[in-house]
Amino acid sequence: MTTTTNTDNTAGTVNGQREVPVGHRTADYYFDLPQELIAQDPLEDRSSSRLLVLDRKTGERRHGTFRDILEYLEPGDAMILNDTKVIPARLLGSREGTGASVEILLLKRLQADVWECLVRPGKKLRPGARAVFGDGSLRAEILEIAEGGNRLVRFEYEGIFEEVLDRLGEMPLPPYITHKLQDRDRYQTVYARYEGSAAAPTAGLHFTPELLDQVRAKGVEIGFVTLHVGLGTFRPVKVDDVEEHTMHTEWYNVPPQTADLINRTHRAGHRVICVGTTSCRTIESAADENGIVHAGSDDTSIFIYPGYQFRAMDALITNFHLPESTLIMLVSAFAGREHVLQAYKEAVDMRYRFFSFGDAMMIV
Repeated sequence: MTTTTNTDNTAGTVNGQREVPVGHRTADYYFDLPQELIAQDPLEDRSSSRLLVLDRKTGERRHGTFRDILEYLEPGDAMILNDTKVIPARLLGSREGTGASVEILLLKRLQADVWECLVRPGKKLRPGARAVFGDGSLRAEILEIAEGGNRLVRFEYEGIFEEVLDRLGEMPLPPYITHKLQDRDRYQTVYARYEGSAAAPTAGLHFTPELLDQVRAKGVEIGFVTLHVGLGTFRPVKVDDVEEHTMHTEWYNVPPQTADLINRTHRAGHRVICVGTTSCRTIESAADENGIVHAGSDDTSIFIYPGYQFRAMDALITNFHLPESTLIMLVSAFAGREHVLQAYKEAVDMRYRFFSFGDAMMIV
């Protein structure tokens, strides 16, 4: 399992207590975001989102539309995409016996029919409680309470679980999206392949098949990794000192051909461009201290914040992230906290759309 590899230990002590350096305090990543800038619905044309391009060395910013990424790509570059597929993991049903409403959110499959889940209401769904969904073709029993208050849940059904889930489940949209999604495919990338995510790798939502063809036509090779995104990606950082935050764990896979592409690209002196923080976390987890990316599967709890030395990624395409989140910390580690916060302020002033269905940023 991969964990944080930050090595910045510049903090001293004051009156016997650790003094947290600037950039390691959660409050250092706060920015003011008007509620109306949180995108509630996807655009009709995926690639028509706005694009803010940030030069991480100078802080210079440019503005355009997402299709303009072609101008910032060079022949020989490699673009790495996360091909995970979101499952309709949100189940709405009722408690057996009382008929009271319940909600179960699938997080991680532990055995064939046992999942780690978030449940609501937690006080009522104790071990032994049972729930029923839809026409009764899916039933659930709470087995035990896991670490952090999650539940281990066993499901009972006839047939194939994925088919039952596809019929009864809903897409697990982030809590800041309050509109109902009309087309569940809009919370999937066009290249989504391997089911297992509880959230979409949202930077990839901007790509269309036509735009990907144009990327290839520029002489850019595309490689795929898989990281099944957990809902921990939305979990707020509740500690004042970033280093005390416990990162959630996610499963990833780097195929041999993708590892070879990344290593080949670097040997040739070209850039590896990650689409999304999930692709970034995957290849950084799979890279050794020399920057060589190794194929294989593992769990990762890598936590990237300022002080981290990037090993494999040279440029990043990403969305705009929540204030004080681990994701804005990752972006700040790559581009510099002041550059990022200045870019975010400008994006707010220019009325960019934020978060999952929002606009994009490319950091070069």
